Amino acid sequence: QLRLVESGGGLVQPGGSLRLTCAVSGLPMDFYAIGWFRQAPGKERERVSCISHTGGSADYADSVKGRFTISRDNAKKTVYLQMNSLKPEDTGIYYCAAGLGGGLGPCNYLDAWGQGTLVTVSS
Repeated sequence: QLRLVESGGGLVQPGGSLRLTCAVSGLPMDFYAIGWFRQAPGKERERVSCISHTGGSADYADSVKGRFTISRDNAKKTVYLQMNSLKPEDTGIYYCAAGLGGGLGPCNYLDAWGQGTLVTVSS
């Protein structure tokens, strides 16, 4: 019943920035950790970042540390991924997903996924 919808993807030059948005509906989001994942052509899906139900904890893949920032606004039922200093290897379809429970543990047990939004980093 939880629904997730991503938006904000597009074409950007290397070094540029994008902000992705994950809109959550159907159930209260303040019980869910929410993560961002991506999948590049011909590669396996990888975890980019995850944030706990209150926003008190977050983690990042080594490849994006210092460049990406995850945040959430439970009142607006929205999670964001601010992506700066984008590289061609950041290209892929980005998905948000939710796991029920406190802390970052639920990032490993996901209940629902969005449809994805395409990010292309190219000159």
